[in-house]
Amino acid sequence: MYVLTVDQRGSRTDRDRVPDIIDRYATAHTVRPFDRTAGDEVQAVFDAADEITAIAVDLAATDNWSVGIGVGTVDLPLPAATRAGRGRAFEAAREAVEAAKRDRRRIRVVGSSDWTVHAQTAAGLLVDVLANRSEAGREAVALMRTGITQATAADRLGITPQAMSSRLATAGWDLQIPAEALLARLLTEADAR
Repeated sequence: MYVLTVDQRGSRTDRDRVPDIIDRYATAHTVRPFDRTAGDEVQAVFDAADEITAIAVDLAATDNWSVGIGVGTVDLPLPAATRAGRGRAFEAAREAVEAAKRDRRRIRVVGSSDWTVHAQTAAGLLVDVLANRSEAGREAVALMRTGITQATAADRLGITPQAMSSRLATAGWDLQIPAEALLARLLTEADAR
């Protein structure tokens, strides 16, 4: 199992962003949904590495969140409220989010398997790609993630197909999907060990 613990950065000088996460990921495929655990922190439980990967990296790539991924067992049956859960994955997520607060990439992966070290490396590289995107790059990638063609996306942005291709290349779009798949695979291996 995977537990995602996310803590808002700079919450004393910023608005409460927790409701944004709860609303944004309300339809995510979780075992237990995002739940406010304390103040400016939320937590969710996942059983699918691909689901947690996209969400964790997306949050860490902003400047608003410290993100911890805990890999391990959970005490079953899980309680109805995410924040009441117990087990190694919950403990690891706590360790991870605390370490993420001191990490320039704002994401950490903790678990008992050596595979978590590899997952951490992949997560950091992926966050670097996403965090360094320009606003134009983020806009172009967001359109591509809807499943439309580059030509259609270029038309919607009012730019040429060549300009769209250039934006996507600069944004590292060609790396994002395979890097997310790599991170999910590494998390799966970490959970299996």
